[in-house]
Amino acid sequence: MTVVDRSQSRPRNWDNDYELTDSEKRFVAQHIYVAIAALFVGSLFGPLQAFEFSGVDFYQYIEPVIKSYYQGLTLHGVLNALVWTTFFIVGFTNLTTMKGLGRPLSHPHINRIGFWVMVVGLLTTAFPILANSATVLYTFYPPLQASWAFYLGLTLVVVGSWIEGLGFYLTLHAWRKENRGTRSPFIALGGIINAAMWQIATLGIAVEVLTMLLPWSLGITDATDPELARTYFWFTGHPLVYFWLLPAYVSWYGMLPKQVGGKLFSDSLARLAFWMFLIVSVPVGFHHQFTDPGVPQTWKFIHALLTYAVFFPSMITAFTVIASLEYAGRKRGGTGLVGWIRTLPWDDPSVTAQLLGAILFMFGGIGGLTNASYNLNLVIHNTAWVPGHFHLTVATAVTLTFMGVTYWMIPHLTGKALWGRRVALFQTWTWFVGMIIFSNAMHMLGLLGAPRRTPLGKALYVPESWDGHLMRVSIGGAILLVSVLTYVYIMVRTIAGPKVEKALVPAVPVAQPLRPSQQTPLWLDRFKPWLIGAGVLLVIAYGPQLVDQIFNMNLNAPGSDIDLW
Repeated sequence: MTVVDRSQSRPRNWDNDYELTDSEKRFVAQHIYVAIAALFVGSLFGPLQAFEFSGVDFYQYIEPVIKSYYQGLTLHGVLNALVWTTFFIVGFTNLTTMKGLGRPLSHPHINRIGFWVMVVGLLTTAFPILANSATVLYTFYPPLQASWAFYLGLTLVVVGSWIEGLGFYLTLHAWRKENRGTRSPFIALGGIINAAMWQIATLGIAVEVLTMLLPWSLGITDATDPELARTYFWFTGHPLVYFWLLPAYVSWYGMLPKQVGGKLFSDSLARLAFWMFLIVSVPVGFHHQFTDPGVPQTWKFIHALLTYAVFFPSMITAFTVIASLEYAGRKRGGTGLVGWIRTLPWDDPSVTAQLLGAILFMFGGIGGLTNASYNLNLVIHNTAWVPGHFHLTVATAVTLTFMGVTYWMIPHLTGKALWGRRVALFQTWTWFVGMIIFSNAMHMLGLLGAPRRTPLGKALYVPESWDGHLMRVSIGGAILLVSVLTYVYIMVRTIAGPKVEKALVPAVPVAQPLRPSQQTPLWLDRFKPWLIGAGVLLVIAYGPQLVDQIFNMNLNAPGSDIDLW
């Protein structure tokens, strides 16, 4: 029996011999269970919108519970885009922090407090949505007004994630004191960089809720300023995409190479990409406001350029991850230009899910350049193109990767074998196929001018040329529903299954770099210069406009509780 000394953390950059205690595993698992439950409930409503596109209205059968198409759309957006992702990411970062640093959390009570604050926030948010008093979609633009409990609940979820982020920073600080001169292990550093970016990004939505929406919903103020509220929201709204993506990148960079039998191609490039995301992911929000008349053209242009800048760390990621996979494929006997791809372990559902998510993300990233372009954006703004793009990013690159991660993580945390590996492979491929059909149809409808967030199955203006694409949206939605129900079933059967011998429980896959990480330049392992750079760029890109909009605030929009359907 091996005894692990928890009294101190030795410099163990890549051997990762730290074994989480049962209590630590249960704590991480609690996050993932809440996330999967949110995904399950939220995913029941997404396909209902897809079915409605072809005129099949299931909402009439659940009207006593869900009052409208838009209430279902709100549930789908909040639970899938916000709750599933946030709880999974925070739980995953707990795991990568402890495993990567080879030590327990330095202040575990802080993280436990943060988790329960998030849970209380989730319950506080869920009640008004289910009561149809917060049917404002996940963007909650005013003058649509929700119950004060909705805004307070979302605030608590964010604050809880901040509290857990504090626990990550303190743990990294403690590790560095114990391991002076040693480079921080990548899987820990990447997650903590993401937590820092998240705390910067959510300042916008925090200010919006605390200074505008919460007082407004409580009747303290009579009206609000929709333009300023939208600026605050998109201060957070686009970086939110990278908060979702970077944990997937942690797995693609730091775990997937190990799963396929290879190594991380470049530890330095991996760190550089994450630091670049920290700097350029926040000051890009005005590209979501290209049609807002209150934002001057100059600022839209600046944010468009910064949005293009985000493409560079994405290209670094594509190069480095593909190089890592090719290294593994050639080690496995692959030859030729692309022959190495066939040798990857496609029979492993965790690997397959991540590879398929990455493949579709390439198309989502290219589509993102269209969204960033002012002229092209005018064609597809507020059309079905946008949710089509969104489902290639958060619903595929992120969600399919997270599903793949749980195929080893849940067995690791529970000590139980994954139930139904072949069923899990079926699940990953059905998600991939369903999303191709669904997303392609949404992109085509967007190019034809179909509006987003609209029950097109009942719209009187729909031309016949849209019919085939509308039907494909429903077909894709049906396949995705089968896939997500299969995923939840696999998770339930795994969690409820019997424990297996420790040798059969998958370990946390941690990829070693081709070149020792200790050779990585010191400036790629320090927060201070990058945080300063992020702050300076943020002030330049947002400061003058926020000052102008705040000092010229026009509280002219009273709240509306009109039934949207």
